[in-house]
Amino acid sequence: MKYIGAHVSAAGGVEYAPGRAYEIGATAFALFTKNQRQWHSAPLTAASIAAFSAECERFGYGDGQILPHDSYLINLGHPSTPELEKSRAAFVDEMRRAEQLGIDRLNFHPGSTLSAIPVEDCLDRIAESINLALKATNGVTAVIENTAGQGSGVGHRWEHLARIIAGVHDKSRVGVCIDTCHAYTSGYDLRSAAACDATFAEFAEVVGFKYLRGLHLNDTLKSRGSHVDRHAPLGEGELGWDCFRYIVRDSRFDAMPLVLETPDESRWPAEIAALKDMM
Repeated sequence: MKYIGAHVSAAGGVEYAPGRAYEIGATAFALFTKNQRQWHSAPLTAASIAAFSAECERFGYGDGQILPHDSYLINLGHPSTPELEKSRAAFVDEMRRAEQLGIDRLNFHPGSTLSAIPVEDCLDRIAESINLALKATNGVTAVIENTAGQGSGVGHRWEHLARIIAGVHDKSRVGVCIDTCHAYTSGYDLRSAAACDATFAEFAEVVGFKYLRGLHLNDTLKSRGSHVDRHAPLGEGELGWDCFRYIVRDSRFDAMPLVLETPDESRWPAEIAALKDMM
C-alpha cells in the first residue's frame, strides 16, 4: 500500500490539516504542529488534540500516513552549548506534540557544524540529542532527513545518517526520511531506474531499509552535486519522472508517507493523481 500526499497547512490549528490533505486526494500528509520559524508556541489544547484525532479518523489517516516536520530553527548538532541546549529543549517539545497527537514519527533536519566543529563531532551531538529526546518521550520515532549539504549542514551522505543511527541507543525509535531533491543535489543519481537501483542499493548497504520511515518527493532545479536545495514540480526538473515512477512501483516504499513538497500547491492534486496512476 502506497501512502502519497503533501505537506499541508495547519493554519488555524492542527485539526484542519487532515481535511486539507483529503481535499487534494492525499493518503498521507505532513504538517508543522507549531510555527516552524519561532522557538516558542502555545501548547496544544485538549480540544485541538481531540479534534485532530477525530479528523484523522474521519478521513482515514493512521500510523504510517502522517509525517510532521519540526522547526527549521533547531540544530541538534550546534557547536555552542547554550544554543545546543535550546535546540534540544525545542526538539523535545516537538516530539511531545507528536506524542500528544498520536503521531508515531517526527521528521527533522539533523543540524550544522556552523564551521566551528568537525563533522564527526556534530553527528555525535545529534545522536546524543536524539537519545535525550527519546528518553523524555514515548512512542515517537525520530526521523532524520537527508540534506542537500548546503553550507555547513550535515546529513548529506548516507554515512552521516549511519553514524547518527549508530549513536542512538534505542534503534527501534530512530529512522530516516529520504528527500529526492536533497539526495540528487548532494551527489546521488536518481535520473533513471538504473541510477535508482545503484543509489538505493548503496543506501541499503550503508544505512538499511529497515530504518526508512518516509520520503519527500521533490524534483530539483539544481544539478547533481550542487549541494543547493531548490525544489521543482515533479517531472519538470533535473530528475524527470523516472525517479518517481520507480519509487511508487517499488514495494520497499510501501506503508510509509510519500510526501510532496513541490513549490506550486495548486498542482498537488494533479501530482498526487499522476503518482497514483503510475502504480
